[in-house]
Amino acid sequence: MTWYGLASFKKKGEIRTALVLDEQLYDLARAAQTLAVSGNWVELSVNELLTRWPEVNSNLDALAQEASAAVDRLEAVTLGLGDLMPPLTPGRFFCAAANYVEHADEMGTVLASKSESNPYIFMKPDTALIGHDDTVIIPKASSQLDWEIELAAVVGRETRHVTVDEALDCVAGYTVINDISARDLNVRDDFPFKMDWFQGKCFDTFAPLGPWLVPSSCIEDPHNLRMQLSVNGEVMQDSTTGAMIFDTREQIAYLSSILTLKPGDVIATGTPTGVGMARGIFLKPGDVMEASIESIGTLRNPVSAEDS
Repeated sequence: MTWYGLASFKKKGEIRTALVLDEQLYDLARAAQTLAVSGNWVELSVNELLTRWPEVNSNLDALAQEASAAVDRLEAVTLGLGDLMPPLTPGRFFCAAANYVEHADEMGTVLASKSESNPYIFMKPDTALIGHDDTVIIPKASSQLDWEIELAAVVGRETRHVTVDEALDCVAGYTVINDISARDLNVRDDFPFKMDWFQGKCFDTFAPLGPWLVPSSCIEDPHNLRMQLSVNGEVMQDSTTGAMIFDTREQIAYLSSILTLKPGDVIATGTPTGVGMARGIFLKPGDVMEASIESIGTLRNPVSAEDS
């Protein structure tokens, strides 16, 4: 199977869909035209492709295979700063907390045994979304901004009450997400409820996503991928997706037992050890984060202070 990705880019004010081969972007519709591949699906946005994923997935696989063999005939997209957009606009962000044992340990979180527990899920708003090379803004109210690399599974099929064994059938593909967290705003003492996930996790720019979406057909095993996050070139997180407590299948089955998952939903599957909180290190203006997951790519985001 030829590796490829789907990206969204901006050209002359229009958002276009790109086919990604060897990390080079090619306009999807133009590539299809060059290769004499027809169908109204070639002009669709990534979000529109997701709504028709069971229908278009094999078409995209075939186009990528043909394009890879004829890449010298295709015209690469030249990107300017800010032209690469988030690969999709999620309907909802579902995020797994404390889903790696070593991360729970470094945060001082005492977990029940897996057999006596369920995934702990919180949500982020769509306004938290930013893409590759977009800037994460440190809110004025926080002095403890932190990083969390995570594998993001993107839903491509409406799903309710799915079994664990069948759960990955609803996944269109995978991308990288960085769950930015204001640690000092995650806790509060003015209510009996001591944790405040909304206040600590939901600011604008707190969900970098990208750089592109890689179809599940290109990922042999989503639970055997190395993941690394560096800050200013120094590796902070280095683990594998195989260390999850509740794997992607189990998270999807759990979520679908409560609500209907829809195409475009993003499931952030949890972060491994190595966050800043455990080190007493927090993000500052001028820092640059690079979050990389094997077989997907690298999501890079600079950091800046909120304007006064």
